[in-house]
Amino acid sequence: MAEEARTEGDKPDADRTPVYRQLWFFVIIAIIAGILFGLLFEKQALEAQWLAEAFIQLIKAVTGPVIFVTVVIGIASLGDMARAGGLALKALGYFLTMTVVALALGLIAGNVIKPGGGFEGEVSDSAKADAKESIGEAGGDQGLVAFITDDLLPTSFVAPFVENEILRVLILALLVAAAVSGLPKVQREQVVRVFEVAAQIIFRVIRLIMWAAPIGAFGGMAFTVAKFGGTSLTSLGLLMATFWGTCAVFVFGVLGLVARISGFSIFRLIRLIRDELLIILGTSSSETVLPRLLAKLEAAGASRQVTGVVLPTGYSFNLDGTCIYLTLGALFIVQAAGQELPLATQIGLLALMVLTSKGAAGITGAGLVTLTASLQAFGGDYFSAESIAVGIALVVGIDRIMSEGRALTNAIGNCVAVMVIAKWQGERDEEKFQEALRAPAKVERATDRALAGATA
Repeated sequence: MAEEARTEGDKPDADRTPVYRQLWFFVIIAIIAGILFGLLFEKQALEAQWLAEAFIQLIKAVTGPVIFVTVVIGIASLGDMARAGGLALKALGYFLTMTVVALALGLIAGNVIKPGGGFEGEVSDSAKADAKESIGEAGGDQGLVAFITDDLLPTSFVAPFVENEILRVLILALLVAAAVSGLPKVQREQVVRVFEVAAQIIFRVIRLIMWAAPIGAFGGMAFTVAKFGGTSLTSLGLLMATFWGTCAVFVFGVLGLVARISGFSIFRLIRLIRDELLIILGTSSSETVLPRLLAKLEAAGASRQVTGVVLPTGYSFNLDGTCIYLTLGALFIVQAAGQELPLATQIGLLALMVLTSKGAAGITGAGLVTLTASLQAFGGDYFSAESIAVGIALVVGIDRIMSEGRALTNAIGNCVAVMVIAKWQGERDEEKFQEALRAPAKVERATDRALAGATA
């Protein structure tokens, strides 16, 4: 009877890809192997970081083109800038709301648990050097004008692609998409087809690169365990536990509620994107899975237009994990110095971080630089140059562990955003989406075909 009651989507799939041929299986094996290698061969494992960095570098090489062609196709295929503008406004409104919630949640966790309270420890010379480097990277004016001129507006058409500046690539894509949308229908469709062919080629390149994901995961985990494993993490363990716990509350509490209101389970969505989350866990970067998520969410029922606009935009404007890290990290630094940050000052800091959190792309270390920039911009008695240097030196040692939590939360948050906004737009195939949640293996095959340039 139980077998008869099983839904069509839950029936065993005769054509299901064997476990040992699926990407997530190899990534898990690589992560386990990396952990063991890091514990047993510490010296050699410390030199394995280049494997993760090389994989991330390959992904970064195609991230700009992927975002560019995807956004252009998504908007230009609408043929209606008013409709595209409505989609963008809904997305930005959703992102702003989630940003405020995530920042506030970080403040609440920091005030309740006080991870920096009673901190005792010395800052090593190497940590101070790393902190100075982070402060140097975050130096300069961080006001609104500087954000627009230095981070938002491109200096040339090719420079954002060369420097892999996601925000500027996004701006160029929006301009090109607007220009293409203004063409007569026949010409617009011809141009869109050209971009679609280019997208197929880029996705084929990505499919080849993804075979290196287990190697990158192995190198990243081996390095992390060798450098931070064992007793070396105990001194800052409360901060890490607080951060990961807060991210879990946000994902399963806040995003879980948003998902439930929109008609789906956050647990099933996480199962759907488990391959990508495992890759993020190994590489500490959500950018490594952007191309696969674009293909997978479309295969799961979101329209190409919504997926192509919301997901790339979310990678710059919807960084929930980074937001939690910013406010929690700021409070930790103040508490570690034996001070308390007044509530009014905390609210002012939150307001500033609504701006500074934007554009911190999902590459390892971006959160630390953004935290430094935010504290420098805020200034005042609590965040002098000296206190920032000492505070960042405390955090920098465990930043990679924190980076994994940021990247995982960012990716889950953006996937929820795509599906929620697709529902708002009436562009979510509900039957297809629920089937994808019940039977993720079918979506995996559709994703692989999309990346191979074949029709679904």
